[in-house]
Amino acid sequence: MKARSVFIFFCCLLLAGGCSSKKESLKVGAVFALTGPAAMLGAPEGKTAEMMVERINEAGGIKGRSLEVIFYDTGGESTKTLTAVKKLVEKDGVLAIIGPTTSGTSLAVADFANDAGVTLISCASSYKIVNPLREYVFKVTHSDDLIVRRIFEAMKKKGISKVAVLTASDGFGDSGREMLELHAGEFGIRIMSKERFGPGDTDMTTQLTRIKGTDAQALICWGTNPGPAIIAKNMRQLGMTMPVYNSHGVASKKFIELAGEAAEGILLPVGKIVVADQIPDADPQKEVLVEYRDAYEKEYNEPVSTFGGHAWDAMLLVTSALEELIEEEEKVTRESLKDRIEATRGLAGVAGIYTFSDTDHNGLNSDGLVMVEVKNGDWSLASQ
Repeated sequence: MKARSVFIFFCCLLLAGGCSSKKESLKVGAVFALTGPAAMLGAPEGKTAEMMVERINEAGGIKGRSLEVIFYDTGGESTKTLTAVKKLVEKDGVLAIIGPTTSGTSLAVADFANDAGVTLISCASSYKIVNPLREYVFKVTHSDDLIVRRIFEAMKKKGISKVAVLTASDGFGDSGREMLELHAGEFGIRIMSKERFGPGDTDMTTQLTRIKGTDAQALICWGTNPGPAIIAKNMRQLGMTMPVYNSHGVASKKFIELAGEAAEGILLPVGKIVVADQIPDADPQKEVLVEYRDAYEKEYNEPVSTFGGHAWDAMLLVTSALEELIEEEEKVTRESLKDRIEATRGLAGVAGIYTFSDTDHNGLNSDGLVMVEVKNGDWSLASQ
């Protein structure tokens, strides 16, 4: 599938079909952390998916068939997520499932979805979601190993060779920590201190004080909000001025709002959506980035984030595959949908250009990433 205008794609899904109400709807499941600690990630995912369903059906559905998305709130809890996924598979009879939001919940349900033969398109980051490969499991975010490499590349250019790492004690943080430890040596970087923080912790001065007493030239913080924002504030309180690199787990305006002035100068590798206006017009993602940003911000009157973009891409993959199956008069089944998604080639999304294969269920490379920093209370492309 070639990159295309998403707006045109949505508007033309049915024009050649009949009345969608006379045909069986296409059921897809969605499991997001709409509440709980991970809601800052999951809420924009849920909003994005709802917006897309409404637009698709207003345009006539998918080749004459309405799209029905069944939503469940996971609360960011693994047990609750597994219960929801089982219900979607065994009771609701969905063709595919979008989500979950976090790495931990995705790993908690990946084997079940795969064994059930239902495609799961995770919106989380850990490389473990698709490695080892599971036939029915995909993901739409950049893997943490790509993020780690981009951070180390930036550090090497600045002559930074000694770092401290402060990671969340959850699935996302543990996966990132593993990649940091694995790749540091390749870039001539020594990890001088390894600290952890709980996702619900409200003060990290103890860990930061220990880091302050080392020879570390920079800090790598790996987690999702609000933890990294608290760390930024605590560092300012302790008078720590070393450069700070965050993971893509804070790639929304919410992080800047939470950290306030303490966010200034913080760097991170991230998808291009947060700096869409700063991306060259010739970039193959530019049109999709602007379309999604404008649609979301008009619909919800709030800044777009990379997290909502994950849901956009997951929905785009499923609906594109469904459209092709129906257009080619191929029977729509769980297996045929999985095969068609796996055959995706060159599809422009928010995170990057997707090209899957029977050995790659992430389909992204580092071309979809840019290094950004916080300047004057907003995201800005970094100088390198």
